[in-house]
Amino acid sequence: MPNQKNQSNLTDSFCKAIRKRTSDHTTAAELVASTLSQIISILRQELDSLIRVVYLLSVSGLEVRNQLMTQTLNNQPWSIVKAKGKIKKVTDREMVELSSELFEWTRSVYKYGCAFIHLSGLHGETNPLSKIDTMDRRDLLEHMRRYHGGPVSDNPTFEEFCQKKKVTV
Repeated sequence: MPNQKNQSNLTDSFCKAIRKRTSDHTTAAELVASTLSQIISILRQELDSLIRVVYLLSVSGLEVRNQLMTQTLNNQPWSIVKAKGKIKKVTDREMVELSSELFEWTRSVYKYGCAFIHLSGLHGETNPLSKIDTMDRRDLLEHMRRYHGGPVSDNPTFEEFCQKKKVTV
């Protein structure tokens, strides 16, 4: 078990990686603002950071939490040791389901984002927002309105969906 200083260094290094990733995403989003698939891919990567942090916070054992942060910093997939020494991979599905308990929109954003990470029919659409399930679309719009100030329309174009809005708290 790491001492308190090593624990602090590990947590600081993990948080630094998360902040750097977010900073990179902010820069990248400004550069590719008019390219749908790239914006959605960036959103999906941001969601990956969120679901990992939520998962880490749900882990009660500090040793397991440290192991997962160390795996991240060592470019290793997340896995945990279960009963009888069996190793279990921590899946995106598991992290998304857990995050969905806190943020209902997580599942919809993840699903939509994966459609752009993987080649799909949405790449050829002029308004791919019109091609997603009604509930997923509602969740996406709710998330965008709550955290990003828009879009106003219930049937937004992608351009309206991506417009920067000033959010007041």
